[in-house]
Amino acid sequence: MERTFKPTDVAHACTCSDMRQQGIELSKRNNVFLKYPLPPPSPPPPPPQSKKISCLRSQRCYDLCTIDGPTVLDPINSTFYLLDPTNSTTVEKIRPYPRKWEKPVMRGIQEFTLISGPKSPSCEAQHSVPAIVFSAVGYTGNFFHDFNDGFIPLFITVNSVFHQSQDFILVISEAQDWWISKYGDLLHAFSKHAIIIPDKDNSTHCFPSATLGLISHGFMTIDPKLMPKSQTFAHFRTFLDKAYDHGQNHPWKCNSPEPRPRLVLTTRSGGVGRVILNQNQVKQLAEEIGFDVIIFEPIPQTPLDQAYALINSSHAMVGVHGAGLTHSLFLRPGRVFIQVVPIGADWVAEVCFANSARAMGLEYLEYKIGAEESSLIDKYDKNSLLMKDPATFRGENWSSAIMDIYLKEQNVRIDLIRFREYLKEAYEKTKKFMENEG
Repeated sequence: MERTFKPTDVAHACTCSDMRQQGIELSKRNNVFLKYPLPPPSPPPPPPQSKKISCLRSQRCYDLCTIDGPTVLDPINSTFYLLDPTNSTTVEKIRPYPRKWEKPVMRGIQEFTLISGPKSPSCEAQHSVPAIVFSAVGYTGNFFHDFNDGFIPLFITVNSVFHQSQDFILVISEAQDWWISKYGDLLHAFSKHAIIIPDKDNSTHCFPSATLGLISHGFMTIDPKLMPKSQTFAHFRTFLDKAYDHGQNHPWKCNSPEPRPRLVLTTRSGGVGRVILNQNQVKQLAEEIGFDVIIFEPIPQTPLDQAYALINSSHAMVGVHGAGLTHSLFLRPGRVFIQVVPIGADWVAEVCFANSARAMGLEYLEYKIGAEESSLIDKYDKNSLLMKDPATFRGENWSSAIMDIYLKEQNVRIDLIRFREYLKEAYEKTKKFMENEG
């Protein structure tokens, strides 16, 4: 009987209550006797200095602005005010989303204004920790982009801007309730404070400082050379493991009488493209080789704690290139990940999933389909440039029309004879992994 992972319609709920605890500040004093009965007079206080608003705008992917001093957020006009006693005025603007080069997308991102000057609004909600501000619009809602443009850049930014033990508050522009609920565990792994959504809160909020924008190192990438403490993608994977309690909330157990490595076959359906047309045969083949196979079709309502538990406890994952393969982030190091690469998807397959898989320590295998395995052969000449040399056909123009051909029009019918060798290699690796784990 086919075992299929079917998510419920109710995402894992989270509470946004402020879990801030009052801390006790201890001051250390030297245990010495004063030489004089009274201490010498203190030097006069320095004259008031101008607090700074500064913006980094030299990067292709993102802008980053910082407010170095007490600031007031007025959510009604999306403005941060910095009181400057010198009467000088600075004005900066930023759209805090790390796809700066995509002008049409960026036009849909809420713009924030940063003003330093002699006046600022009164404070209605006082916070004792800094704010980090970013947008949950753009491509938000696509599982790949939620990580590529959201959580990975957030991890980079937090570890680049703040000290390891420093606390902060997330200010997320235009975040939808369902998105906050879906990613509640992950968001609160970054900060236990209540999340502030400016467009749903008319109160002015005061912070000791603020950072607006997210730092991106590129597609699904963390460059340790650019990180203050040389963090890698493996550190992000460890962070995910802690956020989802190592998958213990929803443990998955194998029902086979003998221990068999579990393979998750990530599937797509409908008219979205990149569907495995002979999926049942691929499943049967994997079972013949020795896998316990789970069919996994993620949808937006998939509770992430359950998905994490499934993938984290499995030994291998197979799927055609697509957003669903972002779940490979949930595989433990040493597990096997097979990416089926359609014609014309070599580059995106490499930058979206291959690089991160290697960086996490996965056993990465890549199955590139041939022309006969692509449904495009029914529409285009086998010897055409579109089929034989997609890179030349595309050139440097990854336009919507070309993207639709390779990513939406194309389905795959996997060559079972050739694919058998990949599954056999994956099986040997997973069995070895199981033996090492005892």
